[in-house]
Amino acid sequence: MSKIPPKRTLPSKETTLFKELLTLYETRLLKKALKTADLILKKFPEHGETMCMKGLVLTHMGRREEGIELVKNGVRLDLTSHICWHVFGLIQKGEKKYEEALKSYTQALRFDKENLNILRDAAHLQTQLRIYDGLVDTRHTLLKLRPTLRQHWVALAVAHHLNGNLHEANKILTHYQKSLKNVTDYDVDHSETLLYHIRVLEELGEFSEALAMLDTNAKSRSIVDRTAIMEYRARLLSKIGSDEAEHAWRILVEHNPDCYDYYRGYLSNQGVEMGQESPKALAALKDFSSQIPKAMASKRLALSISSGSEFKELVVSYLSSGLNKGIPSLFADIKALYEDPTKRQTIEEVVESLREQFTPDPSTPPDSSEPTTYLWTLYFLAQHYSYISKHDHAISVLNLAISHTPTLPELHTCKARVLKRAGDLFGAVRCLDEARLLDGQDRFLNTKSAKYRLRAGFIEEASDILGLFTKKDASSPGTDLEDMQSLLYLMEEANAHYRNGKLNLALKKYTAIHKIFNEIEDDQYDFHGYSMRRFTINIYLNLLKWENQLRSHPAYISAAIAASRIYIAVYDNPALAASQSSSTQLTDAEKKAKKKAKKAAQKVQEDPKKGTPAPNHEDKGLEVTPSKDEDPEGSKLLEASDPLEQAAKLLHPLSMLNTNNIEVWVTIFDVALRRKKFLQAVKALNRARAIDPEHPELHIRLVDFHQAASSLSQPPPSPIGPVFMDIKTTLFPDNLSIETFNSQYLQRHSTSAPAILASARVLQKLKAPPEEIDDTVFLTLKEDVVLDLKVAITAVEYLVSVKSTRAEEYRAACDTRFHLSTVFKTPEELKALQQKALKNQIDSTEGGEVLPES
Repeated sequence: MSKIPPKRTLPSKETTLFKELLTLYETRLLKKALKTADLILKKFPEHGETMCMKGLVLTHMGRREEGIELVKNGVRLDLTSHICWHVFGLIQKGEKKYEEALKSYTQALRFDKENLNILRDAAHLQTQLRIYDGLVDTRHTLLKLRPTLRQHWVALAVAHHLNGNLHEANKILTHYQKSLKNVTDYDVDHSETLLYHIRVLEELGEFSEALAMLDTNAKSRSIVDRTAIMEYRARLLSKIGSDEAEHAWRILVEHNPDCYDYYRGYLSNQGVEMGQESPKALAALKDFSSQIPKAMASKRLALSISSGSEFKELVVSYLSSGLNKGIPSLFADIKALYEDPTKRQTIEEVVESLREQFTPDPSTPPDSSEPTTYLWTLYFLAQHYSYISKHDHAISVLNLAISHTPTLPELHTCKARVLKRAGDLFGAVRCLDEARLLDGQDRFLNTKSAKYRLRAGFIEEASDILGLFTKKDASSPGTDLEDMQSLLYLMEEANAHYRNGKLNLALKKYTAIHKIFNEIEDDQYDFHGYSMRRFTINIYLNLLKWENQLRSHPAYISAAIAASRIYIAVYDNPALAASQSSSTQLTDAEKKAKKKAKKAAQKVQEDPKKGTPAPNHEDKGLEVTPSKDEDPEGSKLLEASDPLEQAAKLLHPLSMLNTNNIEVWVTIFDVALRRKKFLQAVKALNRARAIDPEHPELHIRLVDFHQAASSLSQPPPSPIGPVFMDIKTTLFPDNLSIETFNSQYLQRHSTSAPAILASARVLQKLKAPPEEIDDTVFLTLKEDVVLDLKVAITAVEYLVSVKSTRAEEYRAACDTRFHLSTVFKTPEELKALQQKALKNQIDSTEGGEVLPES
């Protein structure tokens, strides 16, 4: 045993006080602990362990800076104390600095290799950081120290599993189960462990052994989850090709006839994958439908694998039943079938014939079911025509439905959706307001109304609606929604600011989304210990798998791309950040709202909750309390000195995912090229090319890459240089000029509006005459070119950005083509429409809005 340093040695009295200090800290009697620490330090001011403990206590009491400084000084005074390093690790863990915390725990373990608390915390940190080889060693040490604890055996098996060593996990679980004695009946922890062992065997491919274990423990009632038994048994029987598999899947279907996965498992056992036509599978689904008439899943799946006359027969029955029942989500259920144009046409014909059938006849007495059935048929047809971009037809059908029943909110929300798709955002807001006023207490309608207001640019008006359901003591509705991690609100408001040209406010909201995903990632830490204690192993492994793909969430991808584009724009044009000064851009209404929010925030700070006594020990925890936001307008974010580095941080998690979103790789390329990270840029281009080699954005980036590579005075140094030059030739042949490359691309995609626009942007990079660029953009207006609203808006914005003399001509042509849209109106017309929409909102509010119950 190593000799104790003289500075660490304390007399008997102070040693007793130090032990008391540890006990007081564990029981969170912080004030007494602080006094005890001061007593020791009064006599021994350089006792590192006591100084660290005092710093830890002060941090818990909210005196963070003072406490952390004491801890650092204590570590310096005693570098060989496991207590000092353990305390330092606790502080770093509370600050979410997991890598630094693990280093501290590793240091602590050098001086106390068998400390259970340190080993346990180190294991949690290793799992959080996905350092699985180190996790195996740590769990093995814990098992050697406490072999009688069941959770240590299971935790070691899980560590091997996560490290990819399933054989070792199987050996540990087998040995663990042989050593068990006197297991009580209905032991849920033991049941979960058995199910986990069966999962390991299944992943190893030992299907027969897994099935034998399942049957044995199911008969002895050691496994208490009956549904899990049936699911594992059906799956394992299918994998070994047993004749009993079909019966096992049938039992599952009867157990839960609305679970699509059970039907898929049954069909997969028959050798049929979803989407494939199979008479045998169709007959089986019809059999299920006849045996379980109320189950809709079998009837819906039959539509996916049928065709021709059989499909028509089935879809008539399915749609008639849904329309008679008045199921609002019927179209959402059916629209996946629209990928097949034949099925889409059949559905249209069937519903139109049902419409004729259900149309009330004034000459006959009304049937009680006819009016609502007719109404839901019109509702379905409106959604159908809107989905296939026949917006005029959809609106005419909706007007007929609204005249029939003007008090159904779904009709007004559907009309708003149609107008939004057609480009009339102000009309969509008006329709949503009409729907909202039909039921003022409906949170969905109010949220939808606020969302549409944000899309129309009415940010303050949207905040008023959201404020109906947020906390009244919050400084603003937006603050409360951000605390509640409302991704829908943050994305919509960020996009609204982006469209309004307020890049600082948009970036602030995009960054808030990034922080939310960081918090979700941090939240998994507590489950590393909890799941082992509670033996919720299978769910825990699913959680880790989900967390590994967390950043693939659409909200994060959209926010990261949009924020990165803002940073790129600021890098390309540094004057952009200075021009975004919020004080000069605020309207009178925005200034008033800002002042109101500031007063509310001050009131919240000055008027804390009354009647709540402060706790005796005032424990504020080790986590960093959110500090006051010093940049509410996002100006400092926009003025960052390293915008490309900030963008790279946002995009880094996406570069680790195997995503098929080409916009991700295009944005990664844009950042990497500007950072002179040519290998990263080439890799991003290759990933984008693998997804869609003819994508318009990729075409532009290939030209950017060629120009950047050609401008290099010499190739990048080895080992990057040779690889870079080889890939460069693959991406863009040396014997091909950019002009020819662009011309060939335009010829291949002469009927694609996005491709034509991409070709025009390349011409601008080649410094072609403005007339040639304008003529290329105007090719999108040809009759044989498919031009949608989104591309038309992009084209107008592009012509304005290059200061084209024909921008007004193109806008007018789009206004004529998209006659329902308001986005192509002149600024004067847009201002009038905006004022009209605002007036309608004020009138509707004054007209007697139903407020939510308190």
